Amino acid sequence: MENHEYEYKGGIVNGFLMLIINLIIVPLFILMCFINGGEEHLTYTIVGCGLGLIVFIFLLCGYFSQEPNEARVLIFFGKYKGTCRKVGYYWINPFISRRKLSLRIRNMDIDPIKVNDKVGNPVLIGMVLVWKIKDTYKVVFDLDAQSLQAGVSTLNNAALNNFVRIQSDAALREVTGHFAYDPEGNDNKELTLRDGGEQINELLERKINERLSMAGIEVVEARLNYLAYAPEIAAVMLRRQQASAIITAREKIVEGAVSMVEMALERLESNNTVKLTEERKAAMVSNLLVVLCADEPVTPMVNTTQN
Repeated sequence: MENHEYEYKGGIVNGFLMLIINLIIVPLFILMCFINGGEEHLTYTIVGCGLGLIVFIFLLCGYFSQEPNEARVLIFFGKYKGTCRKVGYYWINPFISRRKLSLRIRNMDIDPIKVNDKVGNPVLIGMVLVWKIKDTYKVVFDLDAQSLQAGVSTLNNAALNNFVRIQSDAALREVTGHFAYDPEGNDNKELTLRDGGEQINELLERKINERLSMAGIEVVEARLNYLAYAPEIAAVMLRRQQASAIITAREKIVEGAVSMVEMALERLESNNTVKLTEERKAAMVSNLLVVLCADEPVTPMVNTTQN
């Protein structure tokens, strides 16, 4: 897309220099016309003083000051003349209208919205967005005219924030629909919303930038700050997560118990501590697995039966 934005190269004069002309030279001109004209040349006196007064008022309308990270879009009778980013106190042709823009970084908290994830589960997801104005031409001229306050030379921040919020909401819904909340089945390599981390944030930032670039807005950072199942399925999904956690823990316990039983049998055989038949080995394995895998401490049973 063609970039229409460019830095203003026209006449911008130091404001303090113009103050000297406006407050000293022009009043002196009016005073000299009044003194030299007198009653003998009343017409010339009135015309000279009138012209001096018009110049004085005209010069007063051209002053403006600009702070760092601010810009003014300059428009001369409907024609875009450029963007001024100079910092300081200046004077410009009063017939050039100046629309003030803030180029500072802005922060926005996107409230959690309900979206279906990849597998159709409703989730609540929210994010924090950091953005700023990059292209002043697009912000002023490509957005709807209602985004500018009528009769005011500054951008309507409420309308601009609303545009950013709507586009960010749409991008968030799009990204959420491509990922599941949790891994499905035993596929732990699948990228999910809960475990995606920086990859999800980078994708979200890119999608939002694609949508906001049409209005000259740049996303500095987009990061998920809220993620949860929707209330209607939260209880069911919590039980599912608990069951999954229990199964995973049981797998670890059984794996450790089996390795301990193998080690015990190998030590007994290598040290010739006791000779075990296959039947005794099976009984020992069964008893050890019961002890090691039990949720609660097992009470040993001592066989006191006399043969």
